Amino acid sequence: IFKGQIATAQVFPYPSGKPEEIMLISEVNDPAKNDALEKVEDHTMEGLKEMGAFGLQVPADLGGLGLSNTQYARLVEIVGSHDLGVGITLGAHQSIGFKGILLFGNPAQKEKYLPKLATGEHLAAFCLTEPASGSDAASIKTTAVQSPCGQYFTLNGSKIWISNGGLAEIFTVFAKTPMKDPKTGEMKDKISAFIVERSFGGVTHGPPEKKMGIKASNTAEVYFDNVRVPADCLLTEVGGGFKVAMNILNNGRFGMAAALSGTMKGVITKAVDHAANRTQFGNKIHNYGAIQEKMARMTMLQYVTESMAYMISGNMDSGATEFQIEAAISKIFASEAAWTVTDECIQIMGGMGFMKDAGVERVMRDLRIFRIFEGTNDILRLFVALNGFQNAGNQLKSLQKALKNPLGNAGLLAGELTKRAKRKAGLSTGLTLQGTVHPELAQSGELTTKAIEQFGAVIEELLIKHGKKIIDEQFVLKRVADSAIDLYAMVVVLSRASRSLSQGNASAQHEKMLCETWCVEAHDRIMQDIKSLRSSQSRQLFKNLRAISSAVVENGGVVAPHPLGF
Repeated sequence: IFKGQIATAQVFPYPSGKPEEIMLISEVNDPAKNDALEKVEDHTMEGLKEMGAFGLQVPADLGGLGLSNTQYARLVEIVGSHDLGVGITLGAHQSIGFKGILLFGNPAQKEKYLPKLATGEHLAAFCLTEPASGSDAASIKTTAVQSPCGQYFTLNGSKIWISNGGLAEIFTVFAKTPMKDPKTGEMKDKISAFIVERSFGGVTHGPPEKKMGIKASNTAEVYFDNVRVPADCLLTEVGGGFKVAMNILNNGRFGMAAALSGTMKGVITKAVDHAANRTQFGNKIHNYGAIQEKMARMTMLQYVTESMAYMISGNMDSGATEFQIEAAISKIFASEAAWTVTDECIQIMGGMGFMKDAGVERVMRDLRIFRIFEGTNDILRLFVALNGFQNAGNQLKSLQKALKNPLGNAGLLAGELTKRAKRKAGLSTGLTLQGTVHPELAQSGELTTKAIEQFGAVIEELLIKHGKKIIDEQFVLKRVADSAIDLYAMVVVLSRASRSLSQGNASAQHEKMLCETWCVEAHDRIMQDIKSLRSSQSRQLFKNLRAISSAVVENGGVVAPHPLGF
């Protein structure tokens, strides 16, 4: 998409999974009680362990359920519709807690740890964040120094806000290890990943943190004081920890979109129930346009999120290895969509929605963390934009090489120059989804290809203008990421609605309307963003925003004096 192209094989047709109903012990779990107790009740934990919920993706021969990514997504969707506190307890354990052992563990490590983790006899936690290193994971201070005999590492440091930190027996811990640079021979600190058992000694934790939401999930500081970690507890090699951490996070992000699409479904049901039964001014409120627009938009956001979640899990199951941009997009989109949907549900329910008994205020408190943890949405937007720029930049480099030998590359250059000239004139470069999308969605397909062409053109202009300095242009990067998110959303709903129409599903016409409405509005937003990226007026606006921010920081708060002269 960043190159102004589309690889349809990745997204069409929409992936299909076997429909499998998974029983959940929702009748045993009481979300409001967990919230009040600030822990998941013991009998709920036991019930979840019995049904195998702690080892969903662990292979069956190691005691797990061996679920595919799509089946895992389906299960967390059900949990997400019911209780996000329970969802985080399960997710922190397997989506990140022991995911490193699953992805990078050697056979001996897997055999030793996974069976007890799969049954929930042992809980796991992921230890990366520290007081001075949140989004900047590379700046961690925890150290692991190898003994002269090479048999063990001595681990010292502390980690904050660790989900399951007070419950876990097994920790995936990231620490700095001194390493000799093979080129220069000097010692450098590199991040390594370790499997640490509480039973090693020297591992302690603080009290459960007091939080705004997800109170049922245990969050605590974890301390490592001269912990002796055997060398065979190292995950991959010394210095390979950063790759391990990023892979774990990239691999688990799609699950968040699945969980939150479940949350939105539950919240929409509550809003619908209220709107269908509440009478004001002699009419049920669902008959009023103001309420109808809210409900339609809530439904669209849920449809897009769900489409993303199962597109990505399907891609992962069919062996895709490059899905980190899509997974980041789905996390950003889902966490913001779920917040909007829940906010609007409270608005539709009025005063009733604000009351504790309705249960929506708890959902809203639980949701707030999703835009922050496992990569804040602001940093993930930069990640999406910069990753895309890198891909497009590589293509530009090969074009510059071709220009050095114009005769030998005449064909390639002629094609590229024609494409650029057409884009400049606002004409189509021949990019089409005809024959790929269902004929009834041809118009939406056209809007999507137009937007992709224009997006590709503006990316190229920005690369030529800023070069490597694009990394510092965060006002620009944010708008680029917003367009990429909207574009990916257009493509996934086009794919899903096309499948529904082709199969003649009962909901096909409804899905067609969701898709068309989304594509029209997303296209307009993208065009607005592209216009702003090209205009000198917006450059002045960025300057103003920067200056306002600096003044407020310098002043330690609001600058303008009180209007009454106080």
